[in-house]
Amino acid sequence: MDEAIRYWQEQDLIDERLAEQLGKSYEVKGFDWKRLAQYAFWIALSCVVLAFLSLFADEMVLRWIERLYETPDTIICVFCLVLAIVFYFWGFINKRKYPNKTFSNEALMALGVLATATFIGYLGKIIDKGSGHFSLLFLASVVIYGILSVKLSSKLIWVFTLVSFGIWFATETAYHSNWGFRFWGMNYPLRFTLFGALLTGFAVFWQPRIKPIEPFRQISYVIGLTYLMVALWLLSIFGNYSDMDKWSQVRQWHIFYWGLLSSAVSLGLAWYGLKRHDHIAREFGIVFLIINMYTRFFEYLWDSINRAVFFLLLAASFWYIGRWAERIWNGEGNKKAR
Repeated sequence: MDEAIRYWQEQDLIDERLAEQLGKSYEVKGFDWKRLAQYAFWIALSCVVLAFLSLFADEMVLRWIERLYETPDTIICVFCLVLAIVFYFWGFINKRKYPNKTFSNEALMALGVLATATFIGYLGKIIDKGSGHFSLLFLASVVIYGILSVKLSSKLIWVFTLVSFGIWFATETAYHSNWGFRFWGMNYPLRFTLFGALLTGFAVFWQPRIKPIEPFRQISYVIGLTYLMVALWLLSIFGNYSDMDKWSQVRQWHIFYWGLLSSAVSLGLAWYGLKRHDHIAREFGIVFLIINMYTRFFEYLWDSINRAVFFLLLAASFWYIGRWAERIWNGEGNKKAR
């Protein structure tokens, strides 16, 4: 393309100004090696997990595992601790020597996280007094992962920190409700709606003020919104019911206000994202607004209209969304070209 523009300019078919404009009007997109690297490491980690699981299908390995099962928990605990330290140290050194190898470094950190989780699990078995309060182990993992993510500057470990934090919240509230589904009158979706809202608020207002974890603000923001929006969506389906038998006897329109709340929050996020140029809030809002619309679509129309009409309406709505997205995409492309 560059050669063609130069040829046109040499032949006086276009002037210098137009040649410059044409040169800036396009960009060459090469192969996305970064995405390939990311997917390759994800697949590699998945293969490690599959390899581990496939061990249990081998009879010889099963016999070896039976003998290993007799190994004292203390030895396994110490082994996993050493393994975790090796992976973290390896990842840290690799990160300092090869900072551009993001995915390979994070893959090593992920292996360290898995070893740490195993270490914490066996440590719990060793110190367990029969109280059943194993949520404290998840709290310990939150603290350990949090410290490691700061010390090793690892965003991946921070993700595990927040995931562990969510698991701790779920198990801790379950423990205090005698392992029931209600805690202070709230089922899990309602609890996680509040949890997600608090985590999102923390990421937006307080985390930027805490220097050690400020670099992880965006991750906290995304995970907080994920907790919030998924919980709200589930709340719009199940309401604040904790008994599936009771919920199955209730018509969906009896809990429509939860759907309204979920849609209102989605719409508010989309509006906020568009107004403040916050692409994370915008995309969460738009995606969950669409999810809410289709959820209500299935809830209220699936049993009410003919299946052919139902799917035709569904196809028409997706066609409209596709056209709308295409117009936005073309509009952004035209802006870049100008």
